[in-house]
Amino acid sequence: MKRSRGYLSKTLKGLKTKRRLTPADFVREFQIGEKVRIDPVPYYKQGQIPHRHYKNMTGEILEKRGRCYVVKVEIGSVARKLILLPIHLKRL
Repeated sequence: MKRSRGYLSKTLKGLKTKRRLTPADFVREFQIGEKVRIDPVPYYKQGQIPHRHYKNMTGEILEKRGRCYVVKVEIGSVARKLILLPIHLKRL
């Protein structure tokens, strides 16, 4: 049988970690203007996982939208805005 080639195909294997989520990961708060590192958590799928291209990139918090944060990431001279859950962000 042919295997599927979905959005997360060959992605989760490179992101796997042994660390499990704690309740503190879900209620993590960040201030606007704070620097953060994008660290995707592959085993939390209730929401969008950032693409593996953005793994370990640093960005700045622009605003809070609901329980997510808008993060500005600069790739060369191009600035991108990502909407991420706090479990995928680490404080610098």
